[in-house]
Amino acid sequence: MDDNKIIETINNLANEEHTLFSKKSRGEASDEENDRIKKIEVTLDQCWDLLHQRRARRSAGLDPDEAKVRDAETVEGYVG
Repeated sequence: MDDNKIIETINNLANEEHTLFSKKSRGEASDEENDRIKKIEVTLDQCWDLLHQRRARRSAGLDPDEAKVRDAETVEGYVG
């Protein structure tokens, strides 16, 4: 997956998340939609991590296509 595809995925997920957050803030979100929000959050973190890996590899003169999606536990375990 190239950087543009990752960014497109991030934008699509962010738009979906925004729509679901709006429903949730009005008290209209179903249990399935609340679960979907949680999944989107993890997937967004994974996408951002992959994009950062690709950029770092490119900056280091390495092949960005060798970057891999990390599992949710790894990505969600980062401390900011």
